[in-house]
Amino acid sequence: MDFIITATRSMRTYAARVVEQLLKFPEFNHVKNGSSINAVQVLKTDSFADGEMEVVIEESIRGKDVILFTSCARNEENISVNEAKIELYHTIDALKRGQARKIIVFEPYVSCSRSDRTARRSSVGLWCHLKTLAGLGMEHFITYQLHSDKSKSMLDPNVCVIDDIPGHTLLKRYLCDTYIRNKEFLVNEVRPQWAFCSVDAGGEKLARDFANAFGAPLVVAHKQRDYTKVNTIESVNILSAEPLAGKILWIVDDMIDTGGSVKSLIRSLADHKPKEINIIIMHALFSNPAPAVLNQFTSEGLLNRIVASDTVYHPCLTNQIANLEVVPSANLSAKIIKNIVTNSPMSKLFKAFNVEKYLASQKLFNG
Repeated sequence: MDFIITATRSMRTYAARVVEQLLKFPEFNHVKNGSSINAVQVLKTDSFADGEMEVVIEESIRGKDVILFTSCARNEENISVNEAKIELYHTIDALKRGQARKIIVFEPYVSCSRSDRTARRSSVGLWCHLKTLAGLGMEHFITYQLHSDKSKSMLDPNVCVIDDIPGHTLLKRYLCDTYIRNKEFLVNEVRPQWAFCSVDAGGEKLARDFANAFGAPLVVAHKQRDYTKVNTIESVNILSAEPLAGKILWIVDDMIDTGGSVKSLIRSLADHKPKEINIIIMHALFSNPAPAVLNQFTSEGLLNRIVASDTVYHPCLTNQIANLEVVPSANLSAKIIKNIVTNSPMSKLFKAFNVEKYLASQKLFNG
């Protein structure tokens, strides 16, 4: 297990939390603080007066596997998307020149993941990003919940393998731990009173996954876009086999950016007189004007809570969005790394989350 965990400037705090979780596993009990596993700040980024940069490796990585955490989205250092990408590309090059045995990039949220459609006269940002990383020497790419399944086919497995981990298991576990807690509540309260709603027709698969996991009804929102404007919805049609009046609704999506989609959807759902409207997402981008939009709905009593993972940096937004509940992902990231460095199976991480089995295992709540 000769490996190093490090990070670009955008993910150093997150990487440190992952290391902290990793050292809790029995396989790493013998590892002392300050070892190569904990060498998060192996990298140094120098900036020049003309705007160029250079990444320097400050200790030997020869013959070691390097797990590099990175983010090109909003980050703690307030580095722009484009600067974060250039720093990442420089880092891969530096690691390759430092003769790392294997370079594993862990990018929990891929900021260009929505740029995945091929058209005759437009670039495909995700393709450019992944091909650049693989071309520079990345051999394994790990992320959470890519925007579409087809994105995983953009990398040649002979050059670089990709693990798109279903991060929504984190959110389902959080719902169980925080709001359900036992099987009786699941059967008597959740199944008759909850419903899971997609943001649009394309998100039906994701919402159905939640509905099936909890045995609750599915609601599908079909939105009509105004393609002459960016992030603009003309109308939303709600499709449901059951009346929504008095139900607790969970809007499910992989991300919220400006909040345009949920803005129209919440208004449409409110007309059906539900008891609560909640949002549960994996990646909390919250670009402006999303914070103001969400807070407005909260003040109007239309939005109860927002549940999101911490794959995108947003501690500052917890003060701006009062009903935001953040689900930590560092422990899951640590499990992924543990399985990789110990050559253990990854199949459990891809299995469908069994709610009833999970609740039955919660001795803390059952006792």
